[in-house]
Amino acid sequence: MDRGDTVSDAFQDLMQHNLCYGCGAANPSGLKIKSYWEGDEAVCTFQPAAHHMAGPPHVVNGGIISMIIDCHAVCTAIADAYKGEGRTIGSAPMIWYATGSLKVDYLRPTPINSPIQLRARILERGARKTRLTCSVQSNGQECAKGDIVAVRVPNEWFEGA
Repeated sequence: MDRGDTVSDAFQDLMQHNLCYGCGAANPSGLKIKSYWEGDEAVCTFQPAAHHMAGPPHVVNGGIISMIIDCHAVCTAIADAYKGEGRTIGSAPMIWYATGSLKVDYLRPTPINSPIQLRARILERGARKTRLTCSVQSNGQECAKGDIVAVRVPNEWFEGA
């Protein structure tokens, strides 16, 4: 088995009942980011819309940038955990991670009219925590970078129990 089901399967499309605004395929109003393995990195390309602007209309809002870093990294941790267990993403029992910490450095304004590419790498794996880094690029320049700790949570967390 490859790191996903196939090269064309986005991690998020295999995660059932995910209503997250940033990464949930089941959220009709969300951003619906899509993440895929490319070697040892997970990649995501996101095209911002005009309503994702910051104060200046040509720049992406920092909260949107933070959200796509967070969602891409957490979904990467989930996909990696499934891979580590030799299972298909979304197979039962479900594996869920939540954000334990997120640090974002904004390096330069991110243009709103160009696609944004995110590249996440796993730095450390543990039984409960995965540490990742994520680079945000647009037009060949790094615009932001994030350091994320994703924490494995029980299914009861997802079910609201």
